[in-house]
Amino acid sequence: MRARTIGVGLIGVAYVAGCHWLMTQAPDSNWNAVVVIGPMLALLAFYAGRRGLHLLTLAALATLAGLVFQGWRGGGIAPTTLYMLQHAGIHLTLATIFALTLRPGHEPLVTALARRVHGSLTPPMVVYCRKVTIVWVAYFMAMAALSVALHALLPFEAWAVFANLVTPVAMVVLFVGEYLFRYWLHPEFERATLADAMHAYSARRAAPVDRRS
Repeated sequence: MRARTIGVGLIGVAYVAGCHWLMTQAPDSNWNAVVVIGPMLALLAFYAGRRGLHLLTLAALATLAGLVFQGWRGGGIAPTTLYMLQHAGIHLTLATIFALTLRPGHEPLVTALARRVHGSLTPPMVVYCRKVTIVWVAYFMAMAALSVALHALLPFEAWAVFANLVTPVAMVVLFVGEYLFRYWLHPEFERATLADAMHAYSARRAAPVDRRS
């Protein structure tokens, strides 16, 4: 588990570094959009296909084919705009995933993960987890809005720094800040490590979560 986590982390760092280099050193190449966005679309198609989400699979494959066609023919949407749409789109998708679990009759995503870590939750923990889910929704929406605004107002190089360097740092800061705030505000809560949370997320992917509130 640790070796796999380290491996995925290194691949992620290499991907981010490569994307940043492409965006800043050759931002006008049509093929760069395929290189940057293509792997994510392929993974999305694979993920959706394994879960029987055929429309999503076809949509991801069609988008990937469209990018390849644009790279071959040239023209179309500017690669720099595609980069921004990718970044903002990922955050809006995550905001939607978290927000959908806040609907009546559903269990908030953070609550479901916490329940897998701790087994059972006290009423204060349930309330707190719902609030944390709302915070993540707000965070993802704010990052998407900032991405669009910075792309429109600042040079592309400044946006690339925000997307590739500031974004992962901001997520880590929110993770760590929430962890410290949680045990300052609720020292009675049972402690859980990041490894516990990752294991809970993996378990959630392997088995359906009871969404009853």
